[in-house]
Order: sequence, then C-alpha cells, then structure tokens
Amino acid sequence: MESIALFGGSFDPPHTGHKAIVEAAQNLKEIDKVVIMPTYLNPFKSKSHSTPKQRLKMVKEMFDSYDKVEISDFEVLQKQKVPSIITVKHLLKMYDKIYLIIGADNLESLHKWQDYDELKKLVTFIVAKRDNIEIPKKYITLDVNENISSTEIRKKEK
Repeated sequence: MESIALFGGSFDPPHTGHKAIVEAAQNLKEIDKVVIMPTYLNPFKSKSHSTPKQRLKMVKEMFDSYDKVEISDFEVLQKQKVPSIITVKHLLKMYDKIYLIIGADNLESLHKWQDYDELKKLVTFIVAKRDNIEIPKKYITLDVNENISSTEIRKKEK
C-alpha cells in the first residue's frame, strides 16, 4: 500500500494556488501520490457557488495531466457535508499512511474540526504557507508562494 497526501477543499473555483500546493506535495519524498478530494459542501460553510459536480469537473480538468495525482469523488457522492475524519477513515482502508494538507489559515481553527483529537492521531499534517502565517515547526511545511484565494477570484468576477 501507499502513502498519500490528502488535499481536500471546496475548490470553488480551483486556482493556481491549488496547483502550486499539489506540485509541491508531489515533490515530497514521503508521498506516493496526492489524492484531491473536492467537498460536497465544506463543513464550515452553508453554501458553495458552483455545484459539487461542477467543482469536481473543474478539478479533474485542472489536474488531468498530473502524474501521481488522483481525483476522488468520495465526498461529493455522499451528498452532504463530510468531516475530514470520515474521509480519512475511508482512505485508511486503502492506504498505509495519510498526510493531510491544510492551508496555514486553518491552523487557528483546527481544534474545531470534528473529532480533531482522533484525526491528529490518524494523519500527519502538511501545512501550506499562506498569508505570512507562522507555521509551528512540528508541521511539514509546503513552501508555496501563490497569493490567491477562491474568495478573491469570486469577488473579482462580480
């Protein structure tokens, strides 16, 4: 079995920052492949702008040519909010080791994630740099320099 980096998110829409994270994760020696997991709906949000199927399609198109990348529709097929702990337990049936990629902006609220104490025992967190947020040394850090967010893209489209 393999070691994977799970990269979940709304991807609403996917952008160059997501690409930079995936490319950096592919270069980590611990990682056999990156599994990209669009959410049906982010557990901390009440809506998304694009439908789950649209976001899944956009992610597939963006990462279609990437080696060592798999797009999973597991959360989209659940047709409800899926906490990371559920997805991780599902993936542990297929993979030996799971690294969970999060953005540095999630560090402050990580303790609010469902079953966080159990989750942190099941995964090794990889934190992507963002917004000049200080990342504690205990985490693997992805040095990405994309100053972009899906929220900013949607605002510009209005």
